[in-house]
Amino acid sequence: MTTQEYIILKLNEFLQSYQISGVEIHLEKPKEKKFGDFATNLALQLARHLKKNPRQIAEEIKTFVGSDEQFIAKIEIAGPGFVNFFASSANLYTQLAQLLEQKEQFGRSNFAAGKKAQIEFVSANPTGPLTIGHGRGAVLGDTIARLLEAVGYHVTREYYFNNAGRQMRILGESVRLRYLELCGESVEFPEDYYQGAYIIDIARDIYAEKGDRLKNADYTYFKDKAEAAIFADIKRTIKRLGFEFDVFYNEKSLYDEGKIDQVVEGLRRKGLIAERDGAVWFLTTKLGFEQDRVIIKSSGEPTYRLPDIAYHVEKIKRGFDLIIDIFGADHIATYPDVLAAVKALGYDADRIRVLIHQFVTLFQGDEVVKMSTRKANFVTLDELMDEVGVDVTRYFFLMRSMSSHLNFDLTLAKKQSDENPVYYIQYAHARICSILKLAEERQIDLSHTPDLTILTANEEIDLIKHLLNFPQVVKGAAENYEPHRLTNYLFDLATLFHKFYTECRVISDDQALTSARVALINATRFVLANGLRLLGISAPEHM
Repeated sequence: MTTQEYIILKLNEFLQSYQISGVEIHLEKPKEKKFGDFATNLALQLARHLKKNPRQIAEEIKTFVGSDEQFIAKIEIAGPGFVNFFASSANLYTQLAQLLEQKEQFGRSNFAAGKKAQIEFVSANPTGPLTIGHGRGAVLGDTIARLLEAVGYHVTREYYFNNAGRQMRILGESVRLRYLELCGESVEFPEDYYQGAYIIDIARDIYAEKGDRLKNADYTYFKDKAEAAIFADIKRTIKRLGFEFDVFYNEKSLYDEGKIDQVVEGLRRKGLIAERDGAVWFLTTKLGFEQDRVIIKSSGEPTYRLPDIAYHVEKIKRGFDLIIDIFGADHIATYPDVLAAVKALGYDADRIRVLIHQFVTLFQGDEVVKMSTRKANFVTLDELMDEVGVDVTRYFFLMRSMSSHLNFDLTLAKKQSDENPVYYIQYAHARICSILKLAEERQIDLSHTPDLTILTANEEIDLIKHLLNFPQVVKGAAENYEPHRLTNYLFDLATLFHKFYTECRVISDDQALTSARVALINATRFVLANGLRLLGISAPEHM
């Protein structure tokens, strides 16, 4: 049992002693060392329940938890009623030894063992290559999937797309017109058609295969060829980014299988459908919304809310315990209607988590790179990876909370110095590998765990405490769908290691201390590698 787990156990017992339920225990790591290793505001939370002064409750908690030498060195009361816990060093060495035994498994848990999760992300229609805007959602989706897998979920990565409708018709017409140009015809290319070089490339491939035999063909053939080419490109890009999708789900199947009609009829039976001005309306005002929503236009064409409702009903029917949607900020106003419909139809919408990530702005020097898919002055995800590499691309997309707008600094991303956080973390891992190689050359025995209790320097204790916090960081990042917690953790770990390396000579004439410090940096190597693996980033041995 870790010190953190012990404290939570005792705090739960304290709540039970008062027969209090439904109170969530918050145990945080204070920013300043003087406030201990863990702190809780539980006394403040209980003031209303117990009708006592928070400091009085804090004193009760202090007495109840006590100071078990194996886990807690001392407990202090601070401010209006915060309880600060100082971890016992004895348990630190036990946990460090366990880390060294678990190696690559350290940080993983069975918290959600036996549960199934589905994550839908990217989901761009096949009208063009993936841009850096898609890239943030792609990296967030895959990393959250990795985090969920680390706590026991069986995860399905899913891509939802639509290969019909107006956008695809415009795509087909765009390729057809470029093909006619290659046939020597003079064409007027509409401004709202797809302008990118990729359209010309597809047209060129068709011309190379068919010559001018398709001059009188309609857009359908060109659309189909473009879709196949673009989807192949998307899949290559995703694989290069470090993962693959398990399922590609086509919106068209919802129509073919009658799922769309079932949703409309289901809502109609609930009294949530009305027909006005030739359109079909979803009466969301009956569910507490400010206005009703059109789900089928007067032209007979469904709005995107309708197939989204049907799709989410199908997700629930497929038996997932957790369903995650990762959308860009342009979806923020639409998903509440979808969830409301799913719930109104009698399904458990609480299984669904919608995560909204903000947009990405790419900077080249001090200039903003403007992007538009139609006008093709966008930067593709492949071009970004060509420029800065896969590792940097992934880390930079993850280093800020998804709720924050992301300024992607190309100048910083291309630096191979301590200023670049990816380089900084990877260099810590490479430096450790170099030291371990030297230890092996000097025949330092790494086959058994040495006496770790001689690691008493402040830099050593700080490093150990941070290492042991890794499983909780992984669990917290997974539970809250916040990969940036892990990027921040690894950066802080690299900082603590570099400080330790500066102050504490690892290999010296003191054999016992050398063995203990080599074990400590080996533990650090495991955690760095485990954390980078969860981010989908390499842990190089040489740099």
